[in-house]
Amino acid sequence: MTSNRINLTITQQLALISAVAALVPVWFISWLTQLSWQWVVSVSAISILISGYLALRLAKPLVQGVQSLETGLLNFKDGELSSLLAYKANNEVGKLCQLYNQTAKQLRQEKQWIYQRELMLDKVLQSSPQAVILKNDQGFIVYSNHSARDLLNAKSSLEGSQFSTLFVDVHPQLVNALERGVDGLFTLDNQQQESQTWHLATGKLLLNNQYHTLYVFKQLTRELSRQEVEVWKKVIRIISHELNNSLGPMSSMLHSGKILSEKVDEPRLSRVFSTIEERIKHLNEFVQGYGKFAKLPTPQLTRIKWPQLLKQLQNQWAFCLNAHADVTTYADHTQIEQLLINLLKNAHESESNIEQISVNLSQDANCTRITISDQGKGMSEQVMANALIPFYSTKATGSGLGLALCREIVEAHHGQISLHNQPNGGLSVHVVLPNKQ
Repeated sequence: MTSNRINLTITQQLALISAVAALVPVWFISWLTQLSWQWVVSVSAISILISGYLALRLAKPLVQGVQSLETGLLNFKDGELSSLLAYKANNEVGKLCQLYNQTAKQLRQEKQWIYQRELMLDKVLQSSPQAVILKNDQGFIVYSNHSARDLLNAKSSLEGSQFSTLFVDVHPQLVNALERGVDGLFTLDNQQQESQTWHLATGKLLLNNQYHTLYVFKQLTRELSRQEVEVWKKVIRIISHELNNSLGPMSSMLHSGKILSEKVDEPRLSRVFSTIEERIKHLNEFVQGYGKFAKLPTPQLTRIKWPQLLKQLQNQWAFCLNAHADVTTYADHTQIEQLLINLLKNAHESESNIEQISVNLSQDANCTRITISDQGKGMSEQVMANALIPFYSTKATGSGLGLALCREIVEAHHGQISLHNQPNGGLSVHVVLPNKQ
């Protein structure tokens, strides 16, 4: 058996209570005084009208306040925080409306602050070199940044796509890492056949009562390369220190021996001392050359005067120049000069015709680009993969520090250097230096 509930408004409740409160004493007095029923009805009607009127006057401000609170709470439910209540009566409902307005102002400020933080976080993530992908428990991508789209070769936004559709045009090694879905390292081979080391970090988080999976890809090739170079630098510093400790006393003893040999009539001693002096000089040059690599100073940035620098280099190494006018670059003049000397020297030793050695200099909004090309024999994949590593050389008399020093100079300027075999033969070295003062 079901019962119907009767819902009364505040006005109706107050009117009913007022009517009952007015009729009870009238009926009680009529019962005591034995008044006629006509008089009782008349007095009761008058009492109901007066009590109803007073109830309506009393309920009206309360009803307005409650209706204002109801409207405000409905705005809260819809996420609207900009509307304030105009009800300002000096009663309990008015105090509640005032508290509502204060709460709305505070929530609006917090919402704006959170929105600004979200914008800042999105800006940081979009410009981050780390690739970030967030998918929900239904397998749909709800967030990705520009690095993720580049990593996955996506031509448009990934949001709204099924996570499984990413595996179509993606490198198999990357697909492997995504399917495993666990933290760890993996390698990718890019279009230049260069091996890149990546780290995948995954995590579960709860957003809007729904579980999401976060994938963060970080390229470690540069960091691992830097660590390797730092180890080589430490080794070079130790070797240089030990050689200097030995060469100093040897030079002093050689000088003393030459003085003593002047008193002895033995021409063979002169040849011996000359050979020793030559070898000591060679070792000193060897140590100094390695010291440049191990103790490269912090670049002192000044504006490079490209016309003067390139003209000076052309007097030492012949090359064809293709330079845009008004290229502005702030870098260390000495280090950039050494960089170009090493690259031009390698180009001239590549068995290329001098007429086919070229230097291209250009600039865009963010960087200065230098390209040195030749038409020599180029590099094999194995040589190119190790060419920038210290001590690696294919030359019989090479030290293996020329290109390694070039990389040190470029990375000290926060730039990039890369080697590329040209389709028609020869090698092209690309150097990118950021435009900053």
